[in-house]
Amino acid sequence: SPAMAGPRSMAAPTAELLLQQKQALAEEEAAKAKRELLTRFLQDKLSREEQSSTWGLHKVHTLWRSAQRRAKDQELRQDIEILSQTFSRVMDCKDGIIETLVRDLKEAEEQQSRALSSHLHLVDQLLHLQRCRLGYLEEGFNAQVDVLKAEFEAER
Repeated sequence: SPAMAGPRSMAAPTAELLLQQKQALAEEEAAKAKRELLTRFLQDKLSREEQSSTWGLHKVHTLWRSAQRRAKDQELRQDIEILSQTFSRVMDCKDGIIETLVRDLKEAEEQQSRALSSHLHLVDQLLHLQRCRLGYLEEGFNAQVDVLKAEFEAER
């Protein structure tokens, strides 16, 4: 009896339709709220992940720099050790040269002292010879003077 149920059946689908529309609207709003909540949750999670990633990257950079500093420190210490050993060898070599030069200088001073002593001895001998020669010449001169005096006296 669709004819009888006409006005009433029209009201029922309309109420049912309104109820369905309300439910659909409520479900849509719930879905929208759920999406917004999920979006907010994902944005917060993304923000936390980005911050965590930034801190992690900072930590990695810090550790990398620390490792590089340790490597450079070790390299510089090795360079300093090598330079120190080289410096020590150069200093030992120069000390050896200085010792040799001091020894050579002492020998040269001794040679100079011996040469001076020898020279002074030779000069003394030469002076002695010159005195002897002068003495002989003086004796010869005196002898000639005596001869000349005698001749002069004889002629007188």
